[in-house]
Amino acid sequence: MLVTDVNYIMSGYRRGIFPMAESKSSRKIFWVKPEERGIIPIGQLHISRSLKKFIKSNNFYTTTNSCFSEVVERCADRENSWINPELFNLYIDLHHEGYAISIEIWLNQELVGGLFGITVGSCFCGESMFSTIKNGSKLALIVTMARLTYNNYKLFDTQFLTEHLKSMGGKTISQASYENFLAPIINDDRSLLPLPKDYSWSDLVQLNNHIL
Repeated sequence: MLVTDVNYIMSGYRRGIFPMAESKSSRKIFWVKPEERGIIPIGQLHISRSLKKFIKSNNFYTTTNSCFSEVVERCADRENSWINPELFNLYIDLHHEGYAISIEIWLNQELVGGLFGITVGSCFCGESMFSTIKNGSKLALIVTMARLTYNNYKLFDTQFLTEHLKSMGGKTISQASYENFLAPIINDDRSLLPLPKDYSWSDLVQLNNHIL
């Protein structure tokens, strides 16, 4: 199928399905409805001692929506990417409409990690993430979960469960359970953007029920 309409694609997310391409060279997009859905319970991100030490020993900072297209490009810049040009353009359209959000991690003015996803009511659907240094994507997960917790989101959907996400507290639930959880929250009025500008990494980690 060719998906060009933002309202149409958002109707899929509201039904608990999401778009993918076979490869970055494919021109086709198809809907995915997995038997099991990856999630990370809100406020229950696992942050290891070594990761906390890593945060303390480096001068990282974070932004939101400062370079959305670059984050998507970095996520797609891998050999087996499922983000084709059609999906890339679709994500840009979703971003312009306020549905797609990016989280960026910076070190010494360099973009070293990030992720992007789609907000559906009080559910955040994480689409993809990248890292150019050790732990870059883990820092993006910390920031994302902190924002989800602060803004009273109910669900962090990771779509699939990888070993990387499992190590951060991810788990799977059935697709049916996911859809039952999603249905009553798709019309919630939420935004990932509000967060005090003076929040430190200690504050962000604490929103994950940890102490830095």
